[in-house]
Amino acid sequence: MKKILVANRGEIALRVMRSCKELGISTVAVFSEADRNAPFVRYADEAVCIGPPPSAQSYLQMDVIIDVCKKLHVDGIHPGYGFLSENSDFALKVKQAGITFIGPSPEAMDMMGDKLSAKAAAKKYKIPMVPGSEGAISSVEEGKKIALETGFPLLIKASAGGGGKGMRIVERIGDFEEQMNLAVSEATSAFGDGSVFIERYVTGPRHIEIQVLADNHGNVVYLFERECSIQRRHQKVIEEAPSSVLTPELRKQMGECAVNVAKACNYSGAGTVEFLLDDKRNFYFLEMNTRLQVEHPVTEMITGIDLVKQQIKVARGEKLDFKQEDLQIHGHSLEVRVYAEDPSNNFLPDIGKLSTYQRPQGLGVRVDDGFEEGMDIPIYYDPMIAKLVTFGKDRSEAISRMIRAIDDYRITGVETTLSFCRFVLNHKAFVSGNFDTGFIKDHFKPEMLIHERADEAEVASVFAAALLRELGDKKHRAGDTQSKEGSAWRLNRLS
Repeated sequence: MKKILVANRGEIALRVMRSCKELGISTVAVFSEADRNAPFVRYADEAVCIGPPPSAQSYLQMDVIIDVCKKLHVDGIHPGYGFLSENSDFALKVKQAGITFIGPSPEAMDMMGDKLSAKAAAKKYKIPMVPGSEGAISSVEEGKKIALETGFPLLIKASAGGGGKGMRIVERIGDFEEQMNLAVSEATSAFGDGSVFIERYVTGPRHIEIQVLADNHGNVVYLFERECSIQRRHQKVIEEAPSSVLTPELRKQMGECAVNVAKACNYSGAGTVEFLLDDKRNFYFLEMNTRLQVEHPVTEMITGIDLVKQQIKVARGEKLDFKQEDLQIHGHSLEVRVYAEDPSNNFLPDIGKLSTYQRPQGLGVRVDDGFEEGMDIPIYYDPMIAKLVTFGKDRSEAISRMIRAIDDYRITGVETTLSFCRFVLNHKAFVSGNFDTGFIKDHFKPEMLIHERADEAEVASVFAAALLRELGDKKHRAGDTQSKEGSAWRLNRLS
């Protein structure tokens, strides 16, 4: 494999290209008109504009991307995450065009992309499941019956869903019909598939995911876990590896279950098996993501393994060059997602220009980003600016290093989630490890950041006033001295 096209944009495109460069592989970027001057476009060996800013007219244009590959004699396509990364139709088209898709087979994508078929596959290996419906609900009446059997609170979830879309929490039977209709409508709009199912709502859950790697020779390993419980709108904001609550025994048990899920769909490449862990340390299979995860850097930091390089090697037909017993956890790593959102205004997007953009540096700090100072945050895509990652010898050092890195990050022109992340990292619940996916609901209110900013502004104004007074006093004293010295000089000259 001598040339790879990265069918993505921003920080993940850059991240993939860097690993390609280290492997001696040339890269091709495809970009929309909105990304013409983006760093990933300049970094690639070749770059081709494939359409207007909206992703439906550029980054989701399968045939256009494949045509670029043919014209430039590309050997493989890396899809990154998002866009076409879990689109089995795209993976199949790539394969039919004689190009290597750097990811799992279309069949594995289909099986794990549908939550119901994924649960059915995992069930064969007796992997624990959250109680609920066996399959899609065909009617409101059937749903109500299953709801009463499952118990409240419960979740109505889109079968083809992700990112919290098509998901509704139901507290009582009287709300069921309305919430089911809303879930079906949202799922149809977001995924073109209105199938929904029911799961018991796990109280006090932690979101734990296991990274797996599989080659095409039957070898599958797990690279330990990531804790992803700090979320807003069912989407992750802070991740860490390893989790602060897993024992070695539980880690092994969950890891082996993840390996079995990968085997159940004949998986190839890098993937993630997600679990819910309840307050009694029981775990339940949630879903499998058949791609590289946004938070993959924390796994790389604690294992020393470049996951993108492994994806490429597997796609080239190579065997994994390590076994499960070779893998160990070294230190602790945290990742915070730096979104162009205002956490003091319910995390609403705050699009604008990066008037100031200065990255933190120093030992144990990694920044994966795709922006530079003076660039605009496009309105067409996800508002993530960067992934800020730290590493330490233990969790305490990783946290303190992250707080320092957040304080060193200089971003003006847009509001970001950095202030919220700093709030979380300093909170006693997070520091103690005693938190779950309800952290925001239980511990955070937007006005907390407003008050914090007001306090900081007051301190800054007091400090500035004191500094001005001190400077004024010094100037006054210097003026007096200069006046006296000037008079003496004139007297001496006259004498």
